[in-house]
Amino acid sequence: MSDCIFCKIASGDIPAKKAFEDDDMVVFHDINPVAPVHLLAIPKRHIASLADARPEDALVMGKLLQTGARLAVEHGCTDGFRTLVNTGRVGRQEVYHLHIHFVGGPDVLPPMLKR
Repeated sequence: MSDCIFCKIASGDIPAKKAFEDDDMVVFHDINPVAPVHLLAIPKRHIASLADARPEDALVMGKLLQTGARLAVEHGCTDGFRTLVNTGRVGRQEVYHLHIHFVGGPDVLPPMLKR
């Protein structure tokens, strides 16, 4: 999509601090990190949200999760990290291009939801 910022990052039209790239996906550092490690994994093909993923997207979805997890550990999240996919308005998705957050660092994450 011509107006999608993540499509522009995937195509190289907008620079990003990339941690990984191949034919299917890009992993890059968030420009407004909420923790010492904050990576975003995106498919190069535009998928608006997790709710829009189709069965044929299963391989790239698995690749996004596996590669993002490996990179989170390589970037220092050896004791764990949070994986987050915001989906749609209620899920507080801000950029409508599927992206997976990998967030972590030494003892910096608050509880995910209040009980």
